[in-house]
Amino acid sequence: MMAEVVLYHHAQGLTDGVRAFAGELRRAGHTVHTPDLYEGNTFATLEEGIEFARSTGFGTVLERGVAAAQDLPAAVVYAGFSLGVMPAQKLTQTRPGAVGGLFFDACLPVEEFGTWPDGVPAQVHGKDQDPYFAEEGGDLDSARALVAAVDTAELFLYPGKQHLFADSSLPGYDEAAAKLMTQRTLDFLAKLG
Repeated sequence: MMAEVVLYHHAQGLTDGVRAFAGELRRAGHTVHTPDLYEGNTFATLEEGIEFARSTGFGTVLERGVAAAQDLPAAVVYAGFSLGVMPAQKLTQTRPGAVGGLFFDACLPVEEFGTWPDGVPAQVHGKDQDPYFAEEGGDLDSARALVAAVDTAELFLYPGKQHLFADSSLPGYDEAAAKLMTQRTLDFLAKLG
């Protein structure tokens, strides 16, 4: 059985790289939705994207993500890149019927959205020296805590400092790591069937 996935973009918007990643999952037979939380805006730098999210309101961006899933079936895998992990993780933890969570370049503390639902698997992917993931935000610590508490959660670390390393349209793209991440994602989705 193929999975239905909602994939949320990162702070630079719904870039060609996010669309390309969604295309990889579709080629494997999965249904993938890519809501645009930025209403068509994309940004050349992470800083510009974060500033746009800040001026829009992180809460507004989160609520747009939650709203984007409301008309979808309950049995969905929620996935997100960096900023997009906010709605992906919230929905994985709070929307009944979630079948999995895929968190790329970010992971929030489970307590942010209550408790982890029984039996729902998750994968977290990030670079081991990414300043946004491994250092300042505590995302890596949150990912390790999730894996320690949930036996169906996995953490995959890749060498390097690039944030958004799997977005082929950005300068930090790491082809080898992105291919491995994509394969692990496809393996994860295949097991849900």
